[in-house]
Amino acid sequence: MLAKRIQPMVFQARRLYVELMFQVMGRALQAVSEIDADVQKEARALPTGFLFEMMVMPNGSRLIVEHLGDGCFHYHGDSAPRPVNLSIQFKHIVHAFLVLSFQEKTSVAFANDRMLVDGDISYAIRMTRILNRLETFILPKLVAKRAVKEYPSNLHLPEKLLSAARIYLKVATNFVETVRT
Repeated sequence: MLAKRIQPMVFQARRLYVELMFQVMGRALQAVSEIDADVQKEARALPTGFLFEMMVMPNGSRLIVEHLGDGCFHYHGDSAPRPVNLSIQFKHIVHAFLVLSFQEKTSVAFANDRMLVDGDISYAIRMTRILNRLETFILPKLVAKRAVKEYPSNLHLPEKLLSAARIYLKVATNFVETVRT
C-alpha cells in the first residue's frame, strides 16, 4: 500500500531532477563553449545554426542548444526556433535519470538501446565528445570517470578547478539573467 503512494513521488522526483539537469547542462554547454579551446575546436565542425536537442520521449523534458559559429553554443531552453538537426532521445525517464545521475555512461545506455539518435551520427558522436569534455570539468574526477568513456589523462587539477569555476560562474550568471527577464 505504501509503495503505491511512494511510486508517483519517485517518478515526479526523477522528472524534476532530469528537467533541472537539462537546464544546467544546456547552460553549461554554452559556458564551456566560451572558455575551452578543445570544445570550440570540436564544435567548429558543426554548421552554423546547427540545433542540438536532448530529450525524454515522447514529450518530456528537453534541452536545445544552437551552434552560433566559431565553436560557440547558445542555450535556447526547451523550445527550438526551428526544426532541430540532431536529437538524442531517451526512451523513458528512468533511462534519462540513470545517465544524468551518472549511474550509467552514455555509451552504455546507447548500447543497451535506451536512447535514439535522430540525425547525422557523426554529429551525435561530436556532441557526445563535447558533453564528455564538459562532464570532465564540472564533475569530481571519481564521478566523471563513471560518466565518460575515457577520462583525459592530460587534465590536471589546476586546469580542472579553474575551468569548473568559470563554467559554474557562467551557469549561475545565466540562471540569474533568466530570472530577471
